[in-house]
Amino acid sequence: MKGIILAGGKGTRLYPMTISVSKQLLPIYDKPMIYYPLSVLMLSDIREILIISTPKDLPLYQELLGDGHKLGLNISYKEQPNPQGIAQAFDLGKDFIGNDNVCLILGDNFFYGHGFSDFLQKGKNLKDGALVFAYQVKNPSSFGVVEFDENRRVISIEEKPAKPKSNYAIPGIYFFDNSVIEKTKNVSMSNRGEYEITSVLNLYVDEKKLRCERLGRGLAWLDTGEPSGLNDACNFVRTIQESQSFYIACLEEIAYNRNFISYEQMIDLGKAYKSEYGKYILSIKKEEN
Repeated sequence: MKGIILAGGKGTRLYPMTISVSKQLLPIYDKPMIYYPLSVLMLSDIREILIISTPKDLPLYQELLGDGHKLGLNISYKEQPNPQGIAQAFDLGKDFIGNDNVCLILGDNFFYGHGFSDFLQKGKNLKDGALVFAYQVKNPSSFGVVEFDENRRVISIEEKPAKPKSNYAIPGIYFFDNSVIEKTKNVSMSNRGEYEITSVLNLYVDEKKLRCERLGRGLAWLDTGEPSGLNDACNFVRTIQESQSFYIACLEEIAYNRNFISYEQMIDLGKAYKSEYGKYILSIKKEEN
């Protein structure tokens, strides 16, 4: 399975912070925002990753992450000159996806919680159809909303409905089989001028091939694309890291624990950081792997 991080758009909900810089390069406490979705793909054991962003911002991501080889990854890049919705990622990334299945994650989504890796492995092991997650929210009208029948099967998914049929939103991580490329070709642009991801998902619903796993209370999902969500995520990461003495989304540690790189390689990477982040990497014991 391959992974795509969609890190385009103008970030208008965060203006003026994002007038001159991509929102996915803003910090969530002590790391760039894009570290968090990248860590999710790594926890899914996905090592071939495409980052999609604007022509202006793409060189900054390349400077930050390079080709990924230091982390045992293979990172490539694709320009999105005109943002036209989430589903556009499958057209832009079709050559990258090739004949493989794919996980798409939005660059401004933050996930954390015990057991989340188990959910990710279900997506990684997907053979046919699509897998998404559902998360209960107070303001479902701001998201894509999933409707279930009495047996918890998905009936429909609606984008930002005025009258939501449930309180369950679809977070910005999606696992698809390879047919998503052809399905996307059959999706028309919405009234919002976008190729909606919900339109793609409903094609899987029609085929009865969409699975939806509900995320429970022990898992946190934050939309960091607006100021309060960004601030909440910063405070959340700081609280966890200071109270539990381990780091969230430390890419070098994840790469080591997943056997993408050796312990010695991880330590060499940590030495390059003259910061608390670097000190944390150097404090990781080999026997903890």
